[in-house]
Amino acid sequence: MANPLLINLSFLIAEPTGIATYANNIIPQLQPLNPTLLVSQEVDPYRCYQVPADMTPDQGTKGHLRRILWTQFQLPAIYKKLKANLLFSPLPEAPIFSNCRYVVTVHDLIPLRFPKRFSRLTAYFRHYIPQVLTQAEHIICDSTATANDVTNFFNIKPEKMTAVPLAYDAENFRFLDLPASNYFLYIGRHDPYKNLHRLVEAFAALPNFTDFELWLAGPADRNYTPELATHIEELGLSEQVKFIGYVPYEKLPVLMNQAIALVFPSLWEGFGLPALEAMACGTPVITSGRSSLPEVVGDAALLIEPYNVREITEAMVTVATRSGWRTRLRELGLARASQFSWAKTGKNTAEILKRYI
Repeated sequence: MANPLLINLSFLIAEPTGIATYANNIIPQLQPLNPTLLVSQEVDPYRCYQVPADMTPDQGTKGHLRRILWTQFQLPAIYKKLKANLLFSPLPEAPIFSNCRYVVTVHDLIPLRFPKRFSRLTAYFRHYIPQVLTQAEHIICDSTATANDVTNFFNIKPEKMTAVPLAYDAENFRFLDLPASNYFLYIGRHDPYKNLHRLVEAFAALPNFTDFELWLAGPADRNYTPELATHIEELGLSEQVKFIGYVPYEKLPVLMNQAIALVFPSLWEGFGLPALEAMACGTPVITSGRSSLPEVVGDAALLIEPYNVREITEAMVTVATRSGWRTRLRELGLARASQFSWAKTGKNTAEILKRYI
């Protein structure tokens, strides 16, 4: 029996984040294409083909390497055995130097924009991904900004790509009409490109900053977080800036709803999901006027130049002291967020895949 469309889900983990969340949300919209899922465990009601379970991010570098080797040396045989006509990969991994036809999704090229010394990811993005994208039938990108990066870094023609925006969980992220608390909120990893040093400097410059707190939610980094903590201490902010760590998914909406604003001054994003989720909660958003973020927030947020600490401070002052602005940003954010849905993301993805099956 022929299986025209294969979907490579060999990277899926039990508690999905990031790319796995993206995949889980669009797969239901692809069901009319009758795909075969390449997965380690059965997924009802789909046709599935079992693959090894030791190739996920849970296994760290070893899992990543096993998945790359499996993709190159085992996946082409599976493609042929199942008489497939197209492979869809929700991340930019596919067999190279084979006869497999495929469409892949690129989420960002952060490791190339902000390379880290001795990082295996940098080599992966410099040498493997360009070949994958060159051979792809088509490339889906989270944003026009990411598509532009693919063109600039790899010289891929724009007509070979389609920007398909991500979405959010509308059942979880919603306006709860809770009283605002006294904290500004950042959500995301601790990483130099997230611009947290300038964020805490901007917070330190607030008039009467002791009236407020800055909560940093997200996983720590063993190298960067200690540097950031030292910087906070040097600025005299140890009482006002709180590291609250990873926040369970179901607790994020209350955290967002009660914040004065989400401050997300990242230097670059492939999409910027926290900004969209905050708007869906009616929380004012302060974010960068760079990369994909203007595509996500439109006119529903205060856009700042992320390298300009004074601009970040002024935006925080505006939201904290002017209730009219908070109301306006809440209304604009809720309206903007309503334009995004996983159903729309999945439908647009399905339309692209149909052209190549």
